[in-house]
Amino acid sequence: MSIIVVCLKCHQRFKVSEKFAGKKGPCPKCKAIIQIPTKDEEVKIHTPLHSEQGAKGREGELILVPIPRDQTRVSWWVVGGVGMAILGAVVVALVFQGKDDSTRYLAASLGLVLLTPLLVLVGYWFLRESELEPFKGRGLWIRAGICTLVYILCWLVYSQLDSEWTNELWKWMFLGPIFGFVGASAAVACLELDYAIGFFHFAFYVGVTTLLAMMMGFSVIGV
Repeated sequence: MSIIVVCLKCHQRFKVSEKFAGKKGPCPKCKAIIQIPTKDEEVKIHTPLHSEQGAKGREGELILVPIPRDQTRVSWWVVGGVGMAILGAVVVALVFQGKDDSTRYLAASLGLVLLTPLLVLVGYWFLRESELEPFKGRGLWIRAGICTLVYILCWLVYSQLDSEWTNELWKWMFLGPIFGFVGASAAVACLELDYAIGFFHFAFYVGVTTLLAMMMGFSVIGV
């Protein structure tokens, strides 16, 4: 079942799933925060039953028709391009595995800057709420850029921690939730994901980059 919602700012009318009843969310058109009514509070649009005049206009066209929403999907060429980029990163990681520390750190830093935006965007497209209009164009790039900066800063902070903390797994019972909260908060604030989904978005990024770091010969989280 769906609930009809009308934005008080731009007067856009659209439908949302019943599971969002009573919650708040951005308008698909103007992004203003609106309160989703409960099923009993939703806007009712009444048309006289069996009334041709009420259902159609003078030319015979339907008056009350659903408002279509653009369904933006990830194209296969984008997925393929990101897959090739990650595969290329794996190859580069293996090539630099036996190099000296300064060369490996330089390569890892450059790879982190280039790969993080791709991982942020891919994670967003696959984890975003399908009921909400997706961010596009300039707005999406700005939000993804801020999220990218926070994710890279998490790695920068980690690299500055004392090895006595990072090399013992049990101490990550304290460090893990802190980094997870920061990463999830960035995903929630920038990409408007739920906290649980935001944490999964950050965990996906950390998992991929940690695997690449290990391939380059870095000791990561006690491994």
